[in-house]
Amino acid sequence: MSPATPAPAAPTNSREITYVIGHKNPDADAICAAIAYTAFKEQRGEPNFVAARCGNSNVRIDTILHRFNQPLPLYLSDVFPRVHDLMTSDVVHISDDATCFEALEVFERRGVSVLPITDKDRKILGSLSLAQMGGFFVPHTQDPRRMREVHTSLSRIVRSLSATILTATDIDRLETLYVHIAAMDIASFWKMSERENIPASQSITIVGDRKNVQLRAIEIGSRALIVSGGRAVDPEVVALATERGTCILSSPHDTATTAWIVRTASTLERIIDRDFKTLSADLPLTLARKQFSPHSSHALLVADANGTLQGILTKSDLLRPVGKRLVLVDHNEMTQAVPGADQARIVEIIDHHRLGPINTQQPILFINEPVGSTCTIVADLYRREGLTPTPDLAGIMMSGLITDTLLLKGPTATAKDAEILRWLSGIAAVDPNQLADQIFSSGSVILGNPAKQVVRADFKIYTEEGVRFSVSQVEELGFRNFWKHATAIEQALQDLRDTEALAFACLLVTDINTQNSVLLVKGDPSVISRITYPHVKNEESFELPGIVSRKKQLIPYLGSLLREMADDDELPANPAPHR
Repeated sequence: MSPATPAPAAPTNSREITYVIGHKNPDADAICAAIAYTAFKEQRGEPNFVAARCGNSNVRIDTILHRFNQPLPLYLSDVFPRVHDLMTSDVVHISDDATCFEALEVFERRGVSVLPITDKDRKILGSLSLAQMGGFFVPHTQDPRRMREVHTSLSRIVRSLSATILTATDIDRLETLYVHIAAMDIASFWKMSERENIPASQSITIVGDRKNVQLRAIEIGSRALIVSGGRAVDPEVVALATERGTCILSSPHDTATTAWIVRTASTLERIIDRDFKTLSADLPLTLARKQFSPHSSHALLVADANGTLQGILTKSDLLRPVGKRLVLVDHNEMTQAVPGADQARIVEIIDHHRLGPINTQQPILFINEPVGSTCTIVADLYRREGLTPTPDLAGIMMSGLITDTLLLKGPTATAKDAEILRWLSGIAAVDPNQLADQIFSSGSVILGNPAKQVVRADFKIYTEEGVRFSVSQVEELGFRNFWKHATAIEQALQDLRDTEALAFACLLVTDINTQNSVLLVKGDPSVISRITYPHVKNEESFELPGIVSRKKQLIPYLGSLLREMADDDELPANPAPHR
C-alpha cells in the first residue's frame, strides 16, 4: 500500500532547513512523531521544519499514512556535511575568449580570487586565478618579448580601450602582437624593435601626437598604430594608413594607461589553468578538505558528472560553520541516529527512552518523559500551547501511540498515554480499538519482507559495559509466520551480527494478541548461556512470557546480564569491524 500523497521533494536551500527525524529503521512512532512535530512547529509559526526519515517504510507505516492522508517523510540516507552545503552556487564565470580586461573587471566587481572558465553550455574548460594573472602581467624580465606580447584581436583592444577606430583592416582576427611605446628618438626606437626580432606586421605602436613617428610606423608595415590622449590625427597619416592597411585607433587614455590596457586585451586562452580538478556537489566535506593542500589553489570548482559548472568551494568556505539542523525524535543515542548526526547541529530532542551519551554544540531543548510513545509527548505539546491538531494529524499521533504501547496494553503505557489517546480520539473522531485492529492486521513484517529486512525492520544498536549489541523487534499476530521462516531469519540475524561487528544480536518477536514474545539470539555463547528464560526449539531461542517492551523490559534485562558478566570479568569481546 502506498501513501495517498506523494513524498515531498528535498528543499532547495538546505542551510535554512531543520529536519525532524526519527531513528534508523524507523517504527511507526518515529515516523508519526516526525510528521506531527513538524506540523506543530508550522502551527506555531516556525517555518522551514521538514519531516524526515533515515530508513524504509513498511506495510504498517504505509497503512497509517494512507489512512490519515500524510506523505512519507523525506528520506535522508545520511546528514554528513557535503560540498553543496558550503559551496557558492551563484558563481560568475567567463568564456576562454574573454579578455584579461574583462576578467579583471569581474575580479574587482565580485571580489573573487578564482574564476571558472566555461563554454556557452557552462562546461568547465579551466580556471583562472589572480596569481595566474600576475604571472602573465609580470613575466620573467629575462624575456622582454613576453613583456610586450598580447594574444588578441584589434576589436578586443578597441573594446578594452573604448577606443575610436580611424582605419580598420581585419580587426576581428585573433593574432599574437607585440606592444611598443614610441617614447624615444625615432632612430633609437626602431633599432630596439629590430634587436628584439619582432616583425613590423606583429607590432602595435603606441604614440602621442608625433606625426613623424606615426608615418614611420605605417611605412615599415606596423599592424596597428594607437594614438594616445585622444589626440587628433593628421589626415595625411590616416590616408597613408588606409593605403598600407595599418589600423589606427584613437585611445582616450594617456600613453602609460593605454599600454597597460592593451596588454589586458589579451584573451584568456593562453593563461587559464586547464590542469584542474573538480569536486562533486555530493562529496562529503571530510573528503573535500583532503583535495586542498597548503600549496593548492585557493578554490576548487564543483561540477556534475558531465563537467557542467555547479559552483565553487574555497578554502575560506571550509572555515564556516556547517551542518544540517536536526530535531531528533524517538531517540537520543548517536548509535541509533541518522549517519552523520554527530557532525550536524542537533537543536532539539523529543524522546521517551533512556538517556544515552550525546554531545551538542549549543544548549538545546531536550524533552524526555517516561511515557509510552513520543507521539504522546508531541500531542501534549499541542495541548499545552492551546493548539488543536487537524483530525488527520490527531489520527497520526493516535497511531504512533497505539503501536508503541500496544493499545495501552504494553508495560510502557502510562496514565498520561491513556489521557492523551482519549483527547486525540475526540479530535480525530476515530475509535482507538478499530484503529488498532486496522493497523495490527495490516500485514505481517515476516511474510512481507525477506529475512534480511525482517531483522533490520526495527533494529537498534546499544552499548552496555563497553559491549556492542543489537535488538530488533517485530510484532506479529501469533508466532506461526516466525517459525515457518525461522531458519532464514536465524541466518539473517547472524549476518547482521557479522556485518555490524556486534558481540551479539537479538530479535524479539512479539505476539500482539497474547502479549508474549520469542527471543532469538546470535553471538557470543557466554551471553546466551546466561539467559535464564526457557529455551524453545533450540539453544538460541527463548520463550519470554509477558515480555513485549524492548525498552522497558528486554534492554534492562540484557543490561543486568552484562553487568553481572563485568563483575565476573567475563564480558564478551566486540568482534573486529567487518571488511
